[in-house]
Amino acid sequence: MTEQSSMLRKGRLGVFGIVFFVVAASAPLVGMTGAVPVAMLLGNGAATPGAYLAAGIALLIFSVGYAAMSQHVTNAGAFFAFVGKGLGGKAGVASSYASLLGYIAIQLAIYGFFGLVMNLTMSDYGLTLAWYVWALIGLVLTTVLSVLSVDIGAKILGTLLVVEILALLITALAILFKGGPESMNLWGSFDPSAVFAGGFSGPAGIALAFAFASFIGFEATAIYGEESQNPKRDVPRATYFSIIAISAIFAIVSFAMVVGMGNSKLMDEVVARSAIDGAPLADPANVLFSLANEYVGSGIVDLMKILVLTSLFAGLLAFQNAVGRYLFAMGRAGVMPSMFARTNKSGAPQNASMVTSIFAAGIIIIFAVGDLDPFTKLFSWMSGIAVISIGAVEILVSIAVIKFFSTMSNQNIWKTKVAPIASVVLLGGGLYLLMARFNLLAGTVSAGVDPSLPESAWKLSTLGWTLILLPFIAMACGYIVATFSKEKHEPLTQDFS
Repeated sequence: MTEQSSMLRKGRLGVFGIVFFVVAASAPLVGMTGAVPVAMLLGNGAATPGAYLAAGIALLIFSVGYAAMSQHVTNAGAFFAFVGKGLGGKAGVASSYASLLGYIAIQLAIYGFFGLVMNLTMSDYGLTLAWYVWALIGLVLTTVLSVLSVDIGAKILGTLLVVEILALLITALAILFKGGPESMNLWGSFDPSAVFAGGFSGPAGIALAFAFASFIGFEATAIYGEESQNPKRDVPRATYFSIIAISAIFAIVSFAMVVGMGNSKLMDEVVARSAIDGAPLADPANVLFSLANEYVGSGIVDLMKILVLTSLFAGLLAFQNAVGRYLFAMGRAGVMPSMFARTNKSGAPQNASMVTSIFAAGIIIIFAVGDLDPFTKLFSWMSGIAVISIGAVEILVSIAVIKFFSTMSNQNIWKTKVAPIASVVLLGGGLYLLMARFNLLAGTVSAGVDPSLPESAWKLSTLGWTLILLPFIAMACGYIVATFSKEKHEPLTQDFS
């Protein structure tokens, strides 16, 4: 087997190429039009920007240990390579199954949302196709780009992302400079007592759950380490840049939205701007769109509606690449078929990418045949699974960092002990919130229960309990595979820098 067919192409990406993939995966415009209005109305209102900042700080603390570990392991397996290095091969394989589930699930979620938004948008131009047709068209384009050289995808994502962020920042700055109906109250949005008002079982917990969910994908920086120009330098920098960028975008734009509507009138404004036929949050995107129209003009709204589509497509491509590289690394380690550990002439994991697309197409067709709603079912269920999967593995990574460095002397205590321990506590709290509010995130509430109420925490339907346990079932399956496998899985934790 030649190097060309068994290794990812080195030196294709720099720091900002990696950052483009990661920030694109967070789909800022989609989050601002979808998650933020819900977090405001059902969560802590004007303090929602502070919730996003708090989530970003927690993940920055996690990234300290994550970046330290990246100095010792450059592997497309990222999460499971780190877990395997610190906690052993069986734990690494277990986490690989959960991570793979999470990345596949979030990509499927985006396909559902992409198909729905494409259908609604293109219908305005007289082109009406079913959501699943648009989803499959997007799948074909994503597949084609994913088997090309990774730097081509980075350039496309970079272009789309720059325009998307500019549109958000122009709107935010216009609001902040012109001022809203009330005086600007910075402390009202970032005061810790306001951010955590109502407690973790109440409004603060809801806002923080949506905030943590909006960051999924930031950890993919290490996935591209093997293809970066200088992995020991690029991965840590890209990790910090990505989290800071995502935190800043969500905090600044959501704060501008609060200013534009007014602190005291925020809840009423969100309801009025998002309601259709009296139903609040029926059109959450209109909260941002109406503000953009009011403070900037109708032209930027038309641009944003198109950018929502490109943002979703950018997310599809980012997670297609992530899943492909995870399958590649797992095939190389012997915990998935070896056919996945092959790359094409461009250095892309073509077999893994093609299988990813075939699987996604199958799920889309199943949901189409079953007449299951692309948003309330495909998007909500899969995004819920994804955030639980990734959150659980992040905690394992922090524990692995502590264990790995515990046997080494003269290590930086902040990077190898204090920050990882703090991240276990903070991410553990985040995972608790995500699981407690899974009925709201995934729409899997028990009959007769209002998921927005504090007392509804952990009240899930049978389907909800099944979905919430899938990541842990995946871990158990991975552990069993590793236990009975005769291979040593050495490439699982190998440093390929």
